[in-house]
Parts: sequence; C-alpha cells; structure tokens
Amino acid sequence: MATVTKENIGLLHEKLTVKLEKTDYLPSFEKALKEYSKKANIPGFRKGMVPAGLIKKMYGTSLFTDEVLKTVDRELIGYLQNDKLEIFAQPLPLESDFKQLDVNNPADYIFEFEIGMKPDFSLPDLANANTTRYVVTVTDEMISSEIERLRNRYGNMKDLDTVNSEDDVLNVIFMEADENGNETEGGIKKDNSLLVKYFKEDFRPNLTGKVTNDFVIVQLDKAFDEKELDFILSDLGLDKNDPATSQKHFKIQITKIGLLEKRELNEDFFNQLYPNQEVKTEADFRNKINNEIQNHWNAQAANQIHDQVFHQLVDHTEIKFPEGFLKKWIKTQNESAKDAEPKTDEEVEKEFPTFISQLKWTLISDKIVQDNAIVVNPDEIKAFAKQQLFSYMGGANLSDDQPWVTDYVEKMMKDRKYVEDSYNRIQTQKIFEWAATQVKPADKDINAEEFTKMAEAHQHHHH
Repeated sequence: MATVTKENIGLLHEKLTVKLEKTDYLPSFEKALKEYSKKANIPGFRKGMVPAGLIKKMYGTSLFTDEVLKTVDRELIGYLQNDKLEIFAQPLPLESDFKQLDVNNPADYIFEFEIGMKPDFSLPDLANANTTRYVVTVTDEMISSEIERLRNRYGNMKDLDTVNSEDDVLNVIFMEADENGNETEGGIKKDNSLLVKYFKEDFRPNLTGKVTNDFVIVQLDKAFDEKELDFILSDLGLDKNDPATSQKHFKIQITKIGLLEKRELNEDFFNQLYPNQEVKTEADFRNKINNEIQNHWNAQAANQIHDQVFHQLVDHTEIKFPEGFLKKWIKTQNESAKDAEPKTDEEVEKEFPTFISQLKWTLISDKIVQDNAIVVNPDEIKAFAKQQLFSYMGGANLSDDQPWVTDYVEKMMKDRKYVEDSYNRIQTQKIFEWAATQVKPADKDINAEEFTKMAEAHQHHHH
C-alpha cells in the first residue's frame, strides 16, 4: 500500500516521500496494456488480435512509466488534500532515477518531492495606523478657471479675414526652412492650431493684419516662450533637450483665421451641461462646479489614503517565506519555457526581492478577501464594462439600456482576459475600500499645488 511521509528540511520547506508498492500500480498498468491491445492498429494483425507480448514490447515502457507516475501524482494530491496543506505553486520533484522503472521487473519505488508551505500571519491593526486625509481647498480662482475652460470648449468658432487680436485662433502649417524662408528639402512639415497669444508678446505684431495664406519666418526660441516652445518642439517631433532644435527656422503659413466666441453664462448653457439638475443661475453654476472640483480632489485624497493603507499593510505585516523552495521554483519556471535559457543563481537572487514583495501583497490581499468575504459578481463586471465604455466616449450622458451598449457588454463578458482583468481590478478596489473603513485618518488642509507636488514626488519615489 502506498504511503506518503513528510520531513522538514528548512523554514516552511518540507520533503514529501512517496513509497509505492508494485500492487499500487500493476493492476492499472495491466489494464492499460489490455485496453491498448484492443485499440492498437498494427499491420499484419487484425484489430484487437495483437498479442499482449508484442504490445508490451512496443509500448510497455511508456505505458509502465505513465501508470507509475499517475499513481505517484494521485497519492501526492490525495495527501495534500487530506492534510489540508496550503502550499506555494506545486511540489517539485527531487532528483529521481527514472532508470529504476523497469517494465520487466516491477518493484517497489520511492519518489521524493519538496514543497513550500504558505505561512500563517496576522495583519496589523489599521485603526492604530498613522494616516492622513488631505482636504484640498477649492478656490474661487479654480472655479473661474474651470468655467472659462467650459465656455471655450462649448463656444463657437467665428471665421475672420485678418489677424487682429491675441485671442484669434490660427490654423497653420509649420514648414522647416532656412532664415530666408527657403523650405528645407525633406524637412519637417506639420499642421497645427495656435492662439496668437501663444507667441511671444514682442513677436505678435508680426502677425497683426495677416490674412489667409500669408506667412511668417520664425526662429523657434525667438517666437515662443519656454512653456509654449516645449509644446511646439514636442509636436514637431524635435528633442527639447537639444539646444540646437530650438534655434531652427520655420516658415509658418496661415491657412485659416478664427475667433472663439465663448458661450454665454445663461440657462441654456447650464441645461446643456446639467440637464434636469435645476441649475438656473450663475450662482447655481458656480456651486455645481465647486462640488465637482471638490469631488475630484476628494477622490484623489481617497487614493492617497489607499496608498497609505498599502504601505501600512506591506511594511507592518511580518511574513516568513520558504526562500530556498521559492528560488528553486523560479528557476524551474524558466527551464520549462520553450527555448528559454535557464536562469542563473545570480539572476534569481537579483529578481527575488521584487518577487517576494509581490508575493507578500498577494498573500495579504488573499487574507483580506477571505477574512471579509469580499466577492465580485458578474453584474459588477458588467457595470464596470459600461463605465469604461462611457469614459471612452468622453463621459457623455448616455442611457445604459440601449441595445448597442448591451451588445458591447455581452461581447466583453465573453472575453476571458477582459473578465479576469476586470475581476482583479474590482477586487483590488474593494480591498482598499474595506481597508479605508478600518483607518482613522486625521484631516489636513492643503492647497491643490502642494497636493499635486506631494503626489508626484511619491509617484517618482515608487519608480
């Protein structure tokens, strides 16, 4: 009768020894031989009439090996399930001499495997964690700036005959040229759209009075201030870190002149932006914009709390790992990849800290999901797909029960990779939402610029 025994060989590192008696696998081997002889199609013999000796000679070794290994696998899985062992990956076979398998001399065999045990651990008490909720102050300037952006976005373009204002919009063609305006053969040629005020103040008089098809010859750094110059260089495909590029000459031809007429602040405009939301006056409009800006920054502040929670969980959860087993497992993963060079010990050591960090977060996430019965159901994935679709379309106020929306969602639900990715994203969001309910953050007022700098510095630190 087969037996499996366990022996500790390191931290959370065990050796499993599977002992097989020949009675454990012989009956199934003999049955497999008979089944094969019934199905075998060998020239010179009628189907089902091939002598057992010939079948054994031709296929016996491979069938014998298969049945022995199937039996080992069955015993191993049964042992892991019966003893409820939580392991990483799968058991790795230790050095085994498969030459010991002899179809002509069945015997008792021993196979050895190593396993890495998943550790028990406790999460830190998030209620005692030092966390901060940043409250961004929304200013009148921020509200006015957003209103101007909306007035411009929904404004109407009026065609003009001549350039006469710094607010005029110019459709132009940038053509690389020399200082005399002779176009460079094979040089850059690019359409663009610019406000007159994007040019340097002392250059703008060169544009006043120009009409369609007129042109100006510019040296880039003399026509544009630094901020606009960076944008122009990037749009032209030039390296902004190369000083020589900003001194290039271009012939800029005007193809169209227009003036953006901003939308008036009236009830028609308010209704267009916020249908059926009782926004009737400019005061109502400013309040609505104020709330939207505040909600935006509140969402950013919530992300900051999620980030703080992540660090609390990762930095203050002590987890031990079967490092010897995991390093060996990493090497086997590369060895099994087709045409891949086996990883060296040095490569494994270099990758290991990142691997362990990711594995640690996986274990923490799994524990939170299990302990708090966090689930993601199909309806949530469908709602997520709709939300993504609407965001792709610019956040338009679309009805989510239209047939084409339903068709899109059903199509995405048949995409296995999309469903898996969406499931993981929703589950991760739920993990952080749960964690955010456990902390007791202290509020801290901050302005938008300081908050943005802080977030960017933290992001840079992560990379």
